[in-house]
Amino acid sequence: MTSTQSTTTIRMPALGESVEEGTITRWLKDPGDRVEAEEPLLEVATDKVDTEIPSPVAGVLVDILAAEDDVVSVGADLATISTGDDAGDTGDASEPAPASESAPAPVAAGDDSPAEPASRSEAADAQKDSSPTPEPAPEPAEPASAPEQPAVRPVAAAPEADPATAASPKAAPREVSPATDGVVEKLPRIRRTIATRMVESLQTSAQLTTVLEVDVTEIARLRRAHKDEFLARSGVKLSFFPFFAKAAVAALSEHRVLNASVNSDVTAITYHGACHLGIAVDSDKGLMVPVIRDAQDLSIEGLARAIADKADRVRAGTITPGELGGGTFTLTNTGSRGALFDTPIINQPQTGILGIGAVVERVVPSRRDDSLNIEVRSMAYLSISYDHRVVDGADAARFLTAVKQRLEGGFRANDLH
Repeated sequence: MTSTQSTTTIRMPALGESVEEGTITRWLKDPGDRVEAEEPLLEVATDKVDTEIPSPVAGVLVDILAAEDDVVSVGADLATISTGDDAGDTGDASEPAPASESAPAPVAAGDDSPAEPASRSEAADAQKDSSPTPEPAPEPAEPASAPEQPAVRPVAAAPEADPATAASPKAAPREVSPATDGVVEKLPRIRRTIATRMVESLQTSAQLTTVLEVDVTEIARLRRAHKDEFLARSGVKLSFFPFFAKAAVAALSEHRVLNASVNSDVTAITYHGACHLGIAVDSDKGLMVPVIRDAQDLSIEGLARAIADKADRVRAGTITPGELGGGTFTLTNTGSRGALFDTPIINQPQTGILGIGAVVERVVPSRRDDSLNIEVRSMAYLSISYDHRVVDGADAARFLTAVKQRLEGGFRANDLH
């Protein structure tokens, strides 16, 4: 019995909401290799998450159409697989095209969300609505059989020169002598993504930071009294973070300009009806910002559970692309690493980000009934970076004051449920 050999074209699948392209980080098979259905074929990185793309069919990999480090649009051709009766005989397979003969891919462009992490388990977080939309890939030629789009499986998870300026001769840049020791390494994709997003954010909006000190002594006492019971009941530790999150979300309902986003040409601002809270998570592979949806509906316990869940899955590499976009305001807790305060950079197109400093015990003077008292108090700094195009300094100060009042007003034991 004889049959003619048929081929299946593998195309870049959809990689998540608003993701229109991905970078090929590694081919797991070479031309001529046998591949089984659902066997991982290549690894692809996006600004949100890294994934393995499995083969939808069994056969022999005939041709690789996009090389490693190529940026490929969703729907573009990646490879062809021979699925005919003679596909199993790799010794007589036709000479495969080398991987270097890759189809041209569009230059990487940002998507509309923030990002982070690279390699199999990394994932990235950038949230950016103002990024240009990448050009679609050319329509591929009709394959011998209908192309199949594989499922995606999460791993683990220049401006134009001014003529006057151009005409002026410039001094040649001084050549830097190479270091006598040290190692030169290629910058990981996640670091490149973070670098791009941070610079883009600073170039997009006028950012300013306001800092305020807050006394969290009563919260510290509440934690000490109920942390064991809270852990037994909820399964997560009771840190300061959910208290800060709860206070921030409550303040955002009164100061809507900080729970908002600005369109790319700065002609309109959207005031969000819900608070989708982004939380910056430090991982081995880089920074990611998963989003807690409808944070205004959660209690202290609900926020503690959600924060722990998102952070654990970021570090395990199992966070999904859909959980890394759509935030309306962001918290970053550099105090967990001992920092007193920082000047965080806004996740575009949001209008603010709140930095939480370390809680430290300090001797603090206070005056009561005309008498001066010296006490040891638990103190922390809060820093709000805001988009000065739409948020004034007084707005930012009023927001911080509202957060401070909520924190110092004290949470009660029944607030922990």
